[in-house]
Amino acid sequence: MQDLERTIRERAYQLWIEGGYQDGQAHAHWLAAQREILGASLSETIGEMPPLAQTKAKTSRKKKRAA
Repeated sequence: MQDLERTIRERAYQLWIEGGYQDGQAHAHWLAAQREILGASLSETIGEMPPLAQTKAKTSRKKKRAA
């Protein structure tokens, strides 16, 4: 968990630099970094699922929608 927070903090810092060192944007930079990092992590996790597990997950979602 500390690695995740550190990664988000480092990315937020990069965004601050890329944004021209503007003060007052820390929260926006943190949220943007968090979205990037967690989105990438989720994509990797879904990509690592074995095909059968992906199929079951899709089937489960379809059943819930039909209900």
